[in-house]
Amino acid sequence: MTMVRRILVVGYGLLAYVTFLGVFVYTIGFLANAVVPRGIDEGPAGPVGVALLVNAALLGAFAVQHTVMARPGFKRWWTRYVPASIERSTFVLAASLVLVAVVGLWRPMPETVWVAETEWLRGLLWSVYLLGWTTVVGSTFMIDHFDLFGLRQVAARALERAHREPSFRTTLLYRLVRHPIMVGFLIAFWATPDMSQGRLLFAVLGTGYILVGVRFEERDLRRHLGEVYVRYEAAVPRFVPRVRGGRDARRAVVDGGVASAQDRA
Repeated sequence: MTMVRRILVVGYGLLAYVTFLGVFVYTIGFLANAVVPRGIDEGPAGPVGVALLVNAALLGAFAVQHTVMARPGFKRWWTRYVPASIERSTFVLAASLVLVAVVGLWRPMPETVWVAETEWLRGLLWSVYLLGWTTVVGSTFMIDHFDLFGLRQVAARALERAHREPSFRTTLLYRLVRHPIMVGFLIAFWATPDMSQGRLLFAVLGTGYILVGVRFEERDLRRHLGEVYVRYEAAVPRFVPRVRGGRDARRAVVDGGVASAQDRA
């Protein structure tokens, strides 16, 4: 592999990752109507019916892209044309660009659904909101953050080393729930002291996508890991932890499993 190709591969992976970081941070401010140039409720409001259709279509496009590109069958087809080393980076970049379209083309629906008036409650809800996003980020490091976002793959290609998929692990929050990343998103979607019609639409459709998307993901994991994941499913709940979940998870998983799709839907 020539030096130029190595630089291009690494540069592409870094571009995808930096784009993701920028869009991720912007989305946090977008949903909070804070810091960023335009929040979810800011800007001229048009007819509610038009805004509903446009916004639903935008979120639907994100759901379709995210779901289709994460499926093993699509990956097998896609890597006929795209090198496997940048497949994950391409997924991350595509998801980020679709999310750019969502926040850029979003039609405000600012009509109030609920407002928390007291200062302590507002502070609590904003704290929970940030806790949700912290859970999202923290959970990625509990598996393999850099593999999840394609950096480890491009680094391996540039160094001409074989990329090894991360082993299946049930560390920390993964001993309590099977999808802590998605739990973080659910918390962030719903925790707000100022719920508008637009924010409610985002929360409802985002929640619906998560509920459907994890079923596709778990189907893929059962096919890939077999009995290992079946036992994990039986021991650990999807979203809401139970008292004995962590202890049962340690007993449920045997050494040697490989989870190439863990929390990637």
